[in-house]
Amino acid sequence: MIRIGVDAMGGDYAPKEQVEGAMLAIKMIPDIEINLFGDEIEIRKYLTNEERIHIIQSGYVIPMGEKNPIKTIKEHPESSMAMALSSLRKDENDAVVSSGATQALISGAHILVRRMRGFKRTAIAPVLPSVSGKPTILLDSGANLEIRPEHMLQQAYFACVYAREVLGREKPVVGLINIGTEEGKGRELDKEVFQLFKETPLFDFYGNVEPKMVLNPPCDILISDGFTANIVMKTIEGTAKGMGDILKKELKASFLGKIGAMLAMKNLKNFKKAISAEEIGGALIYGLYRPVIKAQGASKAYGFYNGIRQAATIVRNEVFPKVERYLSENKDESNEE
Repeated sequence: MIRIGVDAMGGDYAPKEQVEGAMLAIKMIPDIEINLFGDEIEIRKYLTNEERIHIIQSGYVIPMGEKNPIKTIKEHPESSMAMALSSLRKDENDAVVSSGATQALISGAHILVRRMRGFKRTAIAPVLPSVSGKPTILLDSGANLEIRPEHMLQQAYFACVYAREVLGREKPVVGLINIGTEEGKGRELDKEVFQLFKETPLFDFYGNVEPKMVLNPPCDILISDGFTANIVMKTIEGTAKGMGDILKKELKASFLGKIGAMLAMKNLKNFKKAISAEEIGGALIYGLYRPVIKAQGASKAYGFYNGIRQAATIVRNEVFPKVERYLSENKDESNEE
């Protein structure tokens, strides 16, 4: 059985959506068992099926707006998030899913889970929708504001393993987010990364990709430093929401618009589903000792189920051991700071 640890108290709608998402996962995925970390009294208000689900009592909930995550993680080892993360090092779970405070989860993962041996910089990697219908991996969306090219090479390789084993891409292609498509564009970092990726035998490198192509990219993976990729991700989120609001306003502006909206209801629902983060589940934190999935803070049961499904797929397809084997085979190169 694949063991998934769930921070049942982290998130805007905890523990209701986490518990209902866990029960849905148990119903849909036969080879998992789930450990819910949280307040047992609160959890049992929503837990109507305990098949392959266990509750581990925790005594504290890290607030969503926590201002000092490192201090909080260290001072509250009894929190649901800290206990879930600690269970990975204790080999009590194979992966963890949490929709708790992002910075607390990243800090806690570094302190309590730690990086896999030889991996120099972790990365947050959400999966974006695309025009083609095939999701695109975006990294790093905020873990490293400054980074070295060789660290990005490790991250890109990790993304390729993930794309192959989880997304089913037989031969993943990597693209570098840049201000122009020509070789030689961008900052010194971008130029160095371009040359390194161009020469590596680890994966196919497309070249530079402009941000305007993010939702219709010529590749499977888009990579940049944490500052740039985070701006790209938030711009996409804001634009999608803004366009949706504009469309809704225009459709309600006239009688014919309302009729059109009724006729196009199915298509509008499909559009909303296509851009929904809940369809993916969450963002994987690359480079840790074991998988940690960051689900959206506002995740509902279906989104949390998808986060659990995503975690189970990562474990089942041995994504982390495959990256670890590469690092072990290239340990001299990996040990260079």
